[in-house]
Amino acid sequence: MKDGFVKVAAVTPDVRVADPEYNVKKMVEKAEEAAAVGVRLCVFPEMSVTGYTCGDLFLTDALLNGAREALYEYLYQTAELDMVSVLGMPLEHRGRVYNTAVAVCGGKVLGVVPKTYIPNYKEFYEARQFAPGEPEMGEILLGDDKAPFGTGLLFQDTWIPEFTFAIELCEDLWAVSPPSSEHAVVGALLIVNLSASNELTGKSEYRRDLVLGQSGRAVCGYIYADAGEGESSTDMVFAGHNMIAENGRMIAENKPFGDERMLITEIDIAKLRNMRRNLTTFPVCADWRNVGYRRCRFDIGAPTETMITRKYSKLPFVPEGESARTERATLITDIQSRGLAKRLSHTGCRDAVVGLSGGLDSTLALLVTVKAFDHLGLSRDGIHAVTMPCFGTTDRTHDNAVRLAKELGTDFREIDIKESVRGHFSDIGQSEDVHDVTYENSQARERTQVLMDIANMTNGMVIGTGDLSELALGWATYNGDHMSMYGVNASIPKTLVRYLVKYFADSTDKESLKTVLYDILDTPVSPELLPPDGDDISQRTEDIVGPYELHDFFLYHMMRTGADSKKIFRLAKYAFGDEYDDETIEHWLDTFMRRFFAQQFKRSCLPDGPKVGTVSLSPRGDWRMPSDAADTLWRLS
Repeated sequence: MKDGFVKVAAVTPDVRVADPEYNVKKMVEKAEEAAAVGVRLCVFPEMSVTGYTCGDLFLTDALLNGAREALYEYLYQTAELDMVSVLGMPLEHRGRVYNTAVAVCGGKVLGVVPKTYIPNYKEFYEARQFAPGEPEMGEILLGDDKAPFGTGLLFQDTWIPEFTFAIELCEDLWAVSPPSSEHAVVGALLIVNLSASNELTGKSEYRRDLVLGQSGRAVCGYIYADAGEGESSTDMVFAGHNMIAENGRMIAENKPFGDERMLITEIDIAKLRNMRRNLTTFPVCADWRNVGYRRCRFDIGAPTETMITRKYSKLPFVPEGESARTERATLITDIQSRGLAKRLSHTGCRDAVVGLSGGLDSTLALLVTVKAFDHLGLSRDGIHAVTMPCFGTTDRTHDNAVRLAKELGTDFREIDIKESVRGHFSDIGQSEDVHDVTYENSQARERTQVLMDIANMTNGMVIGTGDLSELALGWATYNGDHMSMYGVNASIPKTLVRYLVKYFADSTDKESLKTVLYDILDTPVSPELLPPDGDDISQRTEDIVGPYELHDFFLYHMMRTGADSKKIFRLAKYAFGDEYDDETIEHWLDTFMRRFFAQQFKRSCLPDGPKVGTVSLSPRGDWRMPSDAADTLWRLS
């Protein structure tokens, strides 16, 4: 459970209807298998001890007593496992029979949760056998031990208090107000659902939406264990549709009627805790006792490192799958272009100025500007694409800038700034032979001055090209490319910029435009501020600040999940272990943190720009940070 990971399992065991001895034997086998791979919370389906489809047999002494005896056998057989199990079974309590979930650990019953909502419609007749549960229903005697009984139970680990879970059963999730909503409010970061949901046409999709929606709404991990084959098929068929979700995202799922009966993955409870902490609208119940809750403690030993098996994308900002990327790219470029269109119409601007370098960022900015002008019905002649070659400009990027403006039908201007920069060097006493930061930034600031002045001449607006990754690293010249009148790429990370440009390339019917866009995609990322090496770019950004795929990974997990450097390092090793060794990842992570903290002053005075995703560094929106904050706690060394 190191770094907040808890390994959990949703298990559909073999079942014989009304044969608790057989069923528990199979459940013990699955429990031992789960514990062997480090599972700490193992969830079985509704009525897993007896089978869900026993009908009026649930009211017989034989089945009720047999279920209890089977429970005691499970307790005995699993007493040495460092794991909490949750079993489904019928129990008689205070003269009524209840459909319950029984949480056990270390050979003891931690607590018993009865089902709140009893379905009694269509194919379901549970009210014939079972009574509805209530929050506080005293205790139940199971063997020689008493256990709390009621829907208001929280189960909490002694060593890691954040490892707190609560229980609901099947129909509870389908209700207007699921019990899990209140469970989450009083502190449950994990919700387990023991279910026996029969399969119907279209039902699996709806069931999936319920699990995803509730896990997102309650900001929790949701473990859904479903009954499967072995249940009676007299009137219904069950498919074992197990699911594990985390904050609205499915992280593991069995296909209905699939061969896999045990679903195992890790839930990041530290991330969930951080997300709740940041959501000021997430209600918190300060005194859970006042709403009828009791805490049931369990001890599965001191925290150990959880082996990660769930997939972590190397490109967390980029959706997986071509169709998903296309859909996302359409939405993002719509947000960018509509945001710019609003700013243009509000200010009455019919002209826009874009510094066009022939690189990815300026290409995306120009494409978005064209889309905004088309939306407003403005002539593309009002888009002034300006390329400003200087000491580091190569023929490849220059020619691509020229071709791109021509293909898009915008106004195009070429202004060579070499002599202007040389004049500035003369004014300040800078040698052209000294290729230091002054040499580089003088060019960037001269370009910005040219763009701003053209904007004044045309009564236009300078469109910013800098992206989110550059803002995180401070890889922008202060009062140079750092400045604009509207930054359309401000919340687009570098790894996503590439896919957006590709989206435009693949969407066009003009082969000549497609050709130039693909050549831009193949061009190394560079500010081109140092003289080229022959015909080749000599200054490659990723050689200086590090691979953007790593930096975007660091940025996502720092900003989106609240992970510290040690956890980010661990996740990066897991995701990129086949590409980078530990020393390389550690080096660039340290570089990221150092630059992120040192360069906040540039982010504190950003131009306006549209937010398109869950991560943004705008000082007016998502990220307020002092420019002189120490980075000590965020550095690995």
